Amino acid sequence: MSGLGRAGLRAFQQLSQRTFSTATRRRVQNRIAEKQKIFQEDNGIPVHLKGGVTDAVLYRLTMALTVVGTGYVLYKLVRISLPGQK
Repeated sequence: MSGLGRAGLRAFQQLSQRTFSTATRRRVQNRIAEKQKIFQEDNGIPVHLKGGVTDAVLYRLTMALTVVGTGYVLYKLVRISLPGQK
C-alpha cells in the first residue's frame, strides 16, 4: 500500500471508530411538553410571538426588512420605467 501503509491505515481506522462510537453525550432534559403548553395556550397572543422577546425582535426585523425591500424595488421600478434626462 502506498501513502499510509498498513500500520497507518489500521491506526486511522481505530482512531475514527473510537472518536465516533465512544463520544460522551450530555443528558438534555426533554422540554417538549412545556413548549407545547406555552404554544397551545389560548391567551390572545399570535403563535409567532409566543416564544418571547426573541420572537418579537425577529418579527419586527423581518417586517422592517420587508418594507424596506418593497420600497427599494418600487423605487428601482420607477427609475427604470421613466426615461432618463440628458
